[in-house]
Amino acid sequence: MQFKDLWDLESAMKVLQHDTVESKLWAEAVEWLMLYGPPEIQQLLLEASATATNSSFPGLTPTHFSTNGEPVYNVKELAESLGIPEEEVQKILAEKENAHGTPLLTPFKTNETVH
Repeated sequence: MQFKDLWDLESAMKVLQHDTVESKLWAEAVEWLMLYGPPEIQQLLLEASATATNSSFPGLTPTHFSTNGEPVYNVKELAESLGIPEEEVQKILAEKENAHGTPLLTPFKTNETVH
């Protein structure tokens, strides 16, 4: 079964609103909403993500923004901010791209970037 078929709007929203949901399940619901949810919910999540990123990683800044307003980050800077090897970031992103059929890595100048 594909990721898209694992959730629907009602089930994803129930998970987000639950007081004691496990973090991995919550993250999967958010991921589904970001990919397949209504635009207004995607926008709210994008804004919340920007606030959380700025709070948790104040030195990490987007290199630019995608056409739909998503921040795009340099992979090397993202890895440094997370404290993990650049190769691990690329592996995680490749797994997400493969699972969702959505390109995440994009060439920008000479460095790879991710949104």
